[in-house]
Amino acid sequence: MSILQGLRGGLANGVPSGESRDPIGFAVAGLRKLSQSPALDRLGVRKQTEQVVFTVTRSGFKTMAATSRAFKKKGKQGAPGVRVPNAIPQGVFDLTPSEDEQMLVDVVAEFAAEVVRPAAAEADEACAAPDELLKSSLEIGLPILGVPEELGGISETRSAVAGTLVAEALAKGDLGLAVAALAPGSVATALGLWGTDEQQQTYLPAFTEGSVPAAAFALNEDKVLFDVLSPSTTATKTAGGYTINGAKSLVARGAEAELFVVGAALDGKPVLFLIESSTDGLSIESEPAMGVRAASLTKLTLTDVKVPATAVLGETDGSTYTEAVRLSRLAWCALSIGVGQAVLDYVTPYVKEREAFGEPIAHRQSVAFMVANIAIELQAMRLVTYKAASRVAQGIDATREIALARKLCADKGMQIGLDGVQLLGGHGFVKEHPVERWYRDLRAIGIMEGTVLV
Repeated sequence: MSILQGLRGGLANGVPSGESRDPIGFAVAGLRKLSQSPALDRLGVRKQTEQVVFTVTRSGFKTMAATSRAFKKKGKQGAPGVRVPNAIPQGVFDLTPSEDEQMLVDVVAEFAAEVVRPAAAEADEACAAPDELLKSSLEIGLPILGVPEELGGISETRSAVAGTLVAEALAKGDLGLAVAALAPGSVATALGLWGTDEQQQTYLPAFTEGSVPAAAFALNEDKVLFDVLSPSTTATKTAGGYTINGAKSLVARGAEAELFVVGAALDGKPVLFLIESSTDGLSIESEPAMGVRAASLTKLTLTDVKVPATAVLGETDGSTYTEAVRLSRLAWCALSIGVGQAVLDYVTPYVKEREAFGEPIAHRQSVAFMVANIAIELQAMRLVTYKAASRVAQGIDATREIALARKLCADKGMQIGLDGVQLLGGHGFVKEHPVERWYRDLRAIGIMEGTVLV
């Protein structure tokens, strides 16, 4: 059976006679009619045409789904939301995960090895994560990791350490797919951290019950010398709320997102806003990048987007926005560790098996030192990141630790990616080996802002 036969149902073009069509429906019907033309067989392009129809049909349904969900307002307007307590300080710096954290990491690590890694190359090429993989990521509880237990999540105390460990384990499979899987949960975590009662009651049930919506953080902007703490996107106060104008780049899964957390400057202070995808004035276009391609990166343009006063997430003095940036940077540090570990695990057996001049290249000191340096830097990255996550979980100021982790992981992560390519020589340049993809992905660590947080 062809792809079209699998999609076709009802009367002509698969639409029952009494069914009305929207513009997408007419476009899809027209493509299907084209696909039935006998000229395709004469030209030998039937299979290619059927694949195009299948892709457009699926994309059309995804677009409609992203704009059709209605989030009904619930909860008390202006009332504070539920907050999870900080972890109890232990008095010592202990890197040992709790029993629950270790169980969670084991599940995610298995998922990354058995599901994420095999799908990585194809997802990178397609600039999209497989639907089945995203569905599986929901089943292991990724979207509700940072949601308070009282609201249907699994978080009894502040979960920064668990989020860091999960991000690392997932990125070891693939960074792009990890970002795609973690993006909705990052918005849910933000709602758990800073949402009002109304915001939590309105949006969080969608994450904890039934069909989890795609959601995205939008902080990056494509401008020279971009400073995430001074966004060019602006919010202007109006009688009914706020009007937002600007553009955001590198937004993960933006084309299918139903809810955005957008950063904008309000009276000179950076502020977070909740914006539903059905809001007038939003436009989205694909923005494939050098790395993190499986996250389906997009550009989000906001033109006179009007939101109510209740759309503000957290405080308007810049403190919530700044905290979100820090937690996002911590998440990207964890992701870099996962990719770095993947590089180390791949090159170590390679240099032992690859022979040159009658012996394994690992016997050469220059090669051995390079592998050793990867391991050393990786441990340093892990130590400073875990320390920052531990302080966040305990409610202790981690500004310094996160800044150190960000600097170290951005610099050394990129070096690890480069060394991974160098150790494979010519093989590091071709797509037969994953190190070239890991190198491209690790370039994002010092560039990306927002998207994921712990």
